[in-house]
Parts: sequence; C-alpha cells; structure tokens
Amino acid sequence: MKTILLFGAGKSATVLIDYLIAGAENNNWKIIIADVNREQILAKTNHHPATEAISLDINNSIERKALVEKATIVISMMPPALHVIVAEDCLEFSKDLLTASYVDEKLKDRSAEIESKGLLFLCEMGLDPGIDHMSAMKMIDDIKSKGGTVTSFKSHCGGLIAPESDNNPWHYKISWNPRNIVLAGKSGAVYKDENVVREISYRQIFSDSSVINIDGLKPLATYPNRDSLSYIPLYHLEDASTFIRTTLRYPVFCKAWNLIARTNLTSENSIDVSGLTYKKWSAPIADFVTEENRSLFSFLGFFEETNVPSAAGSSADILQYLLETKLVMEPQDKDMIVMLHEIEYIINGKRFAIKSSLIVKGEDSLRTAMAKTVGLPLGIAAKLILDGKIKETGLRIPIDKEIYEPVLEELALNGIRFQEDIC
Repeated sequence: MKTILLFGAGKSATVLIDYLIAGAENNNWKIIIADVNREQILAKTNHHPATEAISLDINNSIERKALVEKATIVISMMPPALHVIVAEDCLEFSKDLLTASYVDEKLKDRSAEIESKGLLFLCEMGLDPGIDHMSAMKMIDDIKSKGGTVTSFKSHCGGLIAPESDNNPWHYKISWNPRNIVLAGKSGAVYKDENVVREISYRQIFSDSSVINIDGLKPLATYPNRDSLSYIPLYHLEDASTFIRTTLRYPVFCKAWNLIARTNLTSENSIDVSGLTYKKWSAPIADFVTEENRSLFSFLGFFEETNVPSAAGSSADILQYLLETKLVMEPQDKDMIVMLHEIEYIINGKRFAIKSSLIVKGEDSLRTAMAKTVGLPLGIAAKLILDGKIKETGLRIPIDKEIYEPVLEELALNGIRFQEDIC
C-alpha cells in the first residue's frame, strides 16, 4: 500500500481530496490528511475508509516528522512560508514533495541536496502557477517543433466570480486564501515589454491596468504578476521582445484596489485598534471617493461608525475581515477561473498569433473552480509519480514534456481544456 500524506485541508484542497479518495481503491492508496482542524478534514472525507484524519499543529516537529516518515509521497497545501519545514522533513526521510506554491529561495538553497538524494520536489503544480506553465510550454514547444520563434508571450489568469453569481459591485467573491488577496501585488512586478524591462512598484501595480477581451465574458483588467523575467529562461524565450504574466480582475476592482494600495490600507504594521472605527480607519481613502467607487467602499463597510475587530493587529487584518465578511461565497455560488495565453511567433518569415483560453466554473462554494484547478494537477501528478510515469528528480516546476503532457491529458478528461484560435 502506498501512503499519500496531505498537509492542509483548506479551501483549495477539497477537489484534491475528492480525487485522491476516488482513486484510492484502484491504486491501493492510504490517504493521511493533517490539518489543525480535524472536523474540516472529516467534513471533506466523510470518514472514507481509505482516509485518516489527523489534528496537527504543523509546528509540532515530533508529530509532523512521524507522519512524513511513514508516507510514500507528501503534498503540502500549507501557506507558502510553511512549505520549507515540510521540505526539510521530506529531505530527512527521502520523500517526494508536491506543492502548488512558487519556488522560494529557501527551497532553491536545498536544490543540490534534493537532486543528490534522487528526490522530486515538484512545485508550482496548481493553477497559477501550474496549469499556466503546462499549457504555455505545450504551445511553445509545438511552435518550436515547427521551426517557429516566439516573439511575444503574454499570459493572464484570474480567479473570479461566475457571471450567474455576480451580485456585488466588486464583481468578486473569495474562493481562496483571503490573506493572499489582501497582499496581492505587494512585491511589485517586473516584466519585459518591447525589449524594455519595466519595474512596477506596489503603488503603481493597479493604476495602469490593460483590458483584454475573451469571448463570452465582459472585458477584464490585467495587472502584472510578480517577477515575469525569472520565467524567461525557464520557458526558453530569451529572444522574445515581450514577456509578461498578469492577474485578471474586473476593471472596477483594479481601480478601487489601486486606492486601497496607495493609501496603505493593506499595511501589516502593528496598530492600536482600541476605539478605532471603520470610518476612522479608512479615512485616508475619503479624499479619493467618487460617485463611481463609493458603492464599492460602502459595500465593504469602510464608512461605518462601528468599531473594527478587537483582535485585529494591523490594517491588513481589518481589511481581510471586511473581505471575508462582505465578499463571502454563498453555498450556491459558483466561482470562475479564466486563463488566456497570447503568443506571437514567426515561421519562415511569416508572422502568426495564437490565443489559447480556458474558462472553468465551480459547482458551488465548496467544490470551486479554484479548488478544482489547484487540486487536480497535484493529485494527477502524485498518481503519475507513484505509478513511475514521472521519473524526473530535483527541484522542478511543470515545464517539461514528461510532466505537462500526461497531466494536461487527464485535466482535459476532467473538463479543464483550452480553446485555441490562430490568426
């Protein structure tokens, strides 16, 4: 019997858990799920006999190590900063590791050790990053196999609310980690535009959003996503004059969030909240309120005279509370994932452009499109590794054909497939 150990049973883990349970009998899997909230695990496994629910404080090294030691493969759905402690255990006990998060410097520092032990630490194996890498590399490799040269690469992705559940002025509801929403764009962005490297600060991120159009949807706004330049060598697109990865929102969201960012309401610095009202907390934004955006800020409760939560320790905490309270998905709500790749290339001196789009809708507020697109790639990759169909080792992201080809094939069988248009 092979044991799959999953750390974390939060919003994005639901469909992953479903997938692992569905494959448990045929593949002879035991699934151990560890989370601080055991009841949350049981609600998602329904006491399935192939599963074991463990209440765990991830910082309890003795209990955590004992779980890793008896696992065949480990999947971490913990917050990104906690992956490294799981990774250290996986190194100690020689276990392969999967995450949906960006590769950070602490993992990069351990890359030589991962490789020397013949282990596979496969990161960025979710949606964005994840499905974006796999679908983009498939297109890029196809173009190159025909003798083509990519001259421009643009990739856009966003987790949004489906039109049929869109009933608030932000055109947004929370289907994933709300802290990540609060802190989006904090690190600024850098990308390549017509052979010019452009660096954008946090205060600028949301101020100059471009608009894109995808058939069947209202116009969407883009804002640059972190460090696009680091993916140029990974995608082997050094000769491309433009290379940018962006996040998608609706235009009104970007315009309003631009004011929130510029007035420092996302600050994580400690503040004294005693006697602090929402109206006083949001006072810095008052000078920027217009007829166009007033409904958005009012909807979140920015101008209420009631006190902010006493447990809040920072402005970011207050903002997160409002988002979680006001932008909550109702049980029947459906979210939506939208992805678009725009690639320009040359073959035999002739110029071409291709657009590849993906739209995925959730079933409800539990089995969301976000949970599906983040969880399924992890589950599929785990199965392929356990079956010996992915043999790569080292610290990896899914840009190699051995990984992306079989994963994309199974994703298509699960309704996650792209629509391509060449012009």
